Amino acid sequence: MQDTTPFPYAAGFRSLTEETPSPVALAVRGEIPHWLEGALLRTGPAKFEVGLRTYNHWFDGLAMLHRFAFARGAVTYASRFLESNAYRAAEATRKIAYAEFATDPCRTLFGRVAAIFDPKLTDNANVNVVGLGGATAAFTETTMPLRFQPGTLKTLGVFAYEAPLSGQVSTAHPHYDAARKRHYNYMIEFGLRSRYRLFSVSDGGVQDEIAEIPVDRPAYMHSFAMTERYLVLVEFPLTVSALDLKFSGKPFIRNYRWQPERGLRFHVVEKDGGREVATAAGEALFAFHHVNAYEEGDGLVIDMIAYPDAAIIDQLYLARLRAGTPLTATGRLNRFEFGLGGGGVSRRELAPIAIELPRINYASRAGKSYRYVYGAGIEVEGDFLDSIVKVDLASGGSARWYERGCYPGEPVFVATPEARAEDDGVLLSVVLDVGSGHSFLLVLDAATLNEMARAETPHAIPFHFHGNYFPGRSPTA
Repeated sequence: MQDTTPFPYAAGFRSLTEETPSPVALAVRGEIPHWLEGALLRTGPAKFEVGLRTYNHWFDGLAMLHRFAFARGAVTYASRFLESNAYRAAEATRKIAYAEFATDPCRTLFGRVAAIFDPKLTDNANVNVVGLGGATAAFTETTMPLRFQPGTLKTLGVFAYEAPLSGQVSTAHPHYDAARKRHYNYMIEFGLRSRYRLFSVSDGGVQDEIAEIPVDRPAYMHSFAMTERYLVLVEFPLTVSALDLKFSGKPFIRNYRWQPERGLRFHVVEKDGGREVATAAGEALFAFHHVNAYEEGDGLVIDMIAYPDAAIIDQLYLARLRAGTPLTATGRLNRFEFGLGGGGVSRRELAPIAIELPRINYASRAGKSYRYVYGAGIEVEGDFLDSIVKVDLASGGSARWYERGCYPGEPVFVATPEARAEDDGVLLSVVLDVGSGHSFLLVLDAATLNEMARAETPHAIPFHFHGNYFPGRSPTA
């Protein structure tokens, strides 16, 4: 009989309503490398209640920005709510005013009809933080990234996409090509003739459409792949009718249907020129996160964290998580390979461990062959993400950091100055310690996963998703 005893991870889904707008110095246990001079900027859901209502899903909570700033071995912490339109409306009315991933506002029949003709896209950017076109922006899965001041965390306004770039849904995981000095992303324009629109944004803010791909039923794609020459959209068989989105009255993700008979569909598009050079098909599965991709001979290698189906979405509803329910859906690191000249797609599992929120040495290995994957893992079956894992793709070996009662988030890799090895650096992760009721910033040696330092925050930080390290930011900038 399966054990149904609740897990203590439920503490990570309690609302945080307290901001820390002025940086506070954190006590450090251990030693933070003195070369670490910059800031870890993160976003994530923090407030799950508005008035008498609770959001339905982990992905829906109102966003809070978090900043860990490093200088000369010291670290400070600050946080502020992202002052999106969704947040401001909720604060002003004490009601949920904008539709989120799995939550819709309470509307009268008239209000539902009006929303069809005047949809309000949420700008509740609770998924990722990225430098974009000279700005620092928080992202969600709509086409409304929000700019903010990285030193004060003050919200500055929407990063506006310009014509011909238009659409309603995008990803919070743009890719950056350092050689071209461009970010790449895609958006979906829903309509009678829906389309995927691939585009780029230069460091100077110049926006360019690369390609359009027509689609009958758009797929839910949380991320995509990039190699040195190509962008790759992987359509999972979780798809939607644009008419259902308009007229069903259901929350966004509830309109999508699992259609395994469609399988996987790979679209390979040139970064330069926008030509679709290949398509390929594979067996049905689901993924949130790509890990990396690269070209090998006349084919492509694409690694992602795969699930047999999309049931993981249902396991992340807030009521279930707040009950500490044992989880059964876990992702596995899978590799997909296919030739650009045609043929089938091969698939194999790279490591027999549960892993999510994957990171690599992105600055040096994005779009290229690589060796190491880091992520949040699961040590205790049925638990939430409770450890940090490192997978060596060359040897097949793995390493793990684990401490009972502690739940780490995404491990962000930061290379040492003049690094020569791919794993020469540190990992930064925000960890919830359910025993103390606080979170702490964890610093690990990326080569060994040995702990170097930790610094406790003034309170618990709800489980969040993604962020990045920005070098050269002073603690008070």
